[in-house]
Amino acid sequence: MTTTTGTEGTRSPGAAADRLPGAWGLGLHQGALELRQFFRQREQVVFTFAFPIVFLFLFASIFSDDVSGAGITASQLYVAAMIAAGIMSTSFQSLGISIAIERDEKVLRRLRGTPMPPAAYFLGKIWLVLVTGVLETALLLIVGVSLFDVDLPTRASDWLTFGWIFVLGITSCALLGIAISSVPRSGRSATSVVILPFLVLQFISGVYIAIDTIPDWMLNIGALFPLKWMCQGFRGVFLPDSAQVLEQAGSWEYGKIALVLGAWCVGGLVLCLLTFRWKDRRDG
Repeated sequence: MTTTTGTEGTRSPGAAADRLPGAWGLGLHQGALELRQFFRQREQVVFTFAFPIVFLFLFASIFSDDVSGAGITASQLYVAAMIAAGIMSTSFQSLGISIAIERDEKVLRRLRGTPMPPAAYFLGKIWLVLVTGVLETALLLIVGVSLFDVDLPTRASDWLTFGWIFVLGITSCALLGIAISSVPRSGRSATSVVILPFLVLQFISGVYIAIDTIPDWMLNIGALFPLKWMCQGFRGVFLPDSAQVLEQAGSWEYGKIALVLGAWCVGGLVLCLLTFRWKDRRDG
């Protein structure tokens, strides 16, 4: 019997492992899979993108009067706020519900048993959130510019501000969505568990009700979470400086926005590391 030695006859496990795609490559493939699955579900696509647009059209059409002393219309206020709500919808709400359902249906447990690095799963979710968040924002801006006289920024600094608020906001909301996905006891209860706090936050963070008409104690509660600061930041980007009089502090407070959103990125990551589960509670 002839025994073959050398690199052609024997292949070490390490060499085989080197040929496997890394976490980034697998994450990209996982993201493409997540996007295909998302866009194949037409009802989910329509609900995700149409819900904020429908609410924007309703509120901005009903409350369209000029805002006294601010130099804007109420419709323009709603456009900026609904962009923030749309981002939170495609990140916090989407991940909170979908991951809970995948855990309940044992999808996460099966993925954990494969050679795929855990990071690749989360990278796939990040790609899904990023693409849907950008599309949602673009659609809301198109509606705001074409129907409600919102002016797009002309200065590069304003777009830079928009960019970092978008990145910090979608990151913090996505991490909170992953964290809250461990709260529902089953996939069936995930929708109510996730949507209820999101709905409450929209009312006390200046999405549906103007900031200057919300009681201070409610605003202070809303200020503990990212949505209020995203709304405020986007108002600063898309509205004139005269509208600052409507804010609780009388200014856009960009430094505070960056601090709070950055803190939630760190805090959300810690929550994910402490609470995320690959198996349902009933599985032990």
